[in-house]
Amino acid sequence: MNTLEIELRTITAQRVIVSADALWVDLTDGRTVSVPLAWYPRLVHGTAKERNKWRLIGEGEGIHWPDLDEDISVESIVLGKHSGESQRSLKKWLERRATQRHKVARERASSQARASRQQQARGLSASSRRRGTNSLA
Repeated sequence: MNTLEIELRTITAQRVIVSADALWVDLTDGRTVSVPLAWYPRLVHGTAKERNKWRLIGEGEGIHWPDLDEDISVESIVLGKHSGESQRSLKKWLERRATQRHKVARERASSQARASRQQQARGLSASSRRRGTNSLA
């Protein structure tokens, strides 16, 4: 094992900032490393909320984004390595993501429609009581 390998194994992250176009990592040795977000397609395709929901793993040896199913090692960032994900894998992930988003949108619309109908029914029932009529008649 050479000195570079030993040094890389001891480098850990302490803070992560994800902007619209870059990933910034503050290292425990005092350095800050920045890499283009374009190197990591899942981060590019994630929302700001998803990109900002990260946690350090392996005592700071890596970063995990649970909503994007992405893990990036600090070593790869320091060495300037791009994502190793294949285009095929990324395409499958994007397809699953689109399917899931459509499902969530449909469920949300259905829930809102149901709530609206319930609110209308409550309003009709209340107005019928005020008029002294039976809302079921």
